[in-house]
Amino acid sequence: MPTLIELREKRAGIWAQAQEFRDRAERADDMSAEDEAAWKRALDEIDALATQIDTRERDAELDKRFAAIDADTIVRNGDGDPDTRSKEQYRSTFLKFLRHGAAELDVEERTLLRSNFSTPSDPQLRALSTTVGAAGGYTVPEGFWAKVTETMKFFGGALEGAEIIGTDSGNPLPWPTNDDTANEGYYLGENVPATNEADLVFGQKELGAFTCVSGPGLVALALLQDTGIDIESFIARKMGERIGRRSNRAFTVGTGSSQPQGYITGATTGKTTAGATAITYNEITDLIHSVDAAYRATGRCRFKLHDLVLAYVRKIRDDSGGAGLGRPIWEPSVQVGVPDSLLGYGVTVNNDMDSTVATTKKTIAFGDYTQAFVVRKVNGGQMMRLAERYAEALQVGFIAFERHDSLVQDSSAVKLLVQT
Repeated sequence: MPTLIELREKRAGIWAQAQEFRDRAERADDMSAEDEAAWKRALDEIDALATQIDTRERDAELDKRFAAIDADTIVRNGDGDPDTRSKEQYRSTFLKFLRHGAAELDVEERTLLRSNFSTPSDPQLRALSTTVGAAGGYTVPEGFWAKVTETMKFFGGALEGAEIIGTDSGNPLPWPTNDDTANEGYYLGENVPATNEADLVFGQKELGAFTCVSGPGLVALALLQDTGIDIESFIARKMGERIGRRSNRAFTVGTGSSQPQGYITGATTGKTTAGATAITYNEITDLIHSVDAAYRATGRCRFKLHDLVLAYVRKIRDDSGGAGLGRPIWEPSVQVGVPDSLLGYGVTVNNDMDSTVATTKKTIAFGDYTQAFVVRKVNGGQMMRLAERYAEALQVGFIAFERHDSLVQDSSAVKLLVQT
């Protein structure tokens, strides 16, 4: 199997060949049928290699993140940091609880676990139940929940670039906003008092803490008792995928009522296409410039779109070599560590966005998501072990949940391409 570097080198070589065909056509003001066929084959091969490279990079990044998380949880030798030893002790007790349940814990271990027991009491903030025994859960150790979080990030795309804040509780969090762009300074004559006062006007939005639940995940008792299985990674990944699927959709298209507000819901139209089922190079250019240059100057602007819409966009060419023969606006990277780009900007695939180029669809979002979109997460997830409910099938159920919210704080920072 070729390495990632070999794949990139191969794509760079094919890209250079494609450029030669295009340059030859520009010098001759035309492209021969043979050259055009070879040129299109080269572009198709570049697309195929790009897919392989993207998959390899995502796998490598996930492995790297998980390895870093696992490294942080290794017990230090010697005296070490008391706080670190305490966290590791709680983590090992929690894993014992996952495998065998609370009945197998000794008094000291139960006391340690109960010190991190949480009973949600406000259904609006935590949305589970007010029944003390059934609604409580044990706080998940940092290493475990970090794996869940990383799985969510890998799965989604909605969080890419967003401003993410963490809080210790789920109380409503007022979030001030201000738009002073309509005001500007003026020139003042000598000995003339300043007038035309324009106070700074603040608005206010509110971040809540909606509860996203994984739903019971059933694990065979034999699997839990098999010490050769990394049950921590298995459960974390599955819980992360479940929570990630639902929360990513909410962060993308959530209504803001009884769920987070998605960036698509809160953003405004930057460009409406001329055709209901087509996107042009000029329309993408207009979308870019619908976002003020002040945001584009931050260097954080990027595109977000569904993978099928990306496949459509990658086939779009400018008209530098004639209609349909210009340069692709998709720019594959030829350097390791440098991502592919679209008209010079990064691209994030988010498959919870519209997947078809059809009438009224919001096909592409572009802008500075750090300025536009804020996500609030209540620190630490919760995990419950459901042993009795599935005992007759020799299974144990696990249910995890996370509290979070999101909103568009600056709708000028991200704009949408909308099909007419």
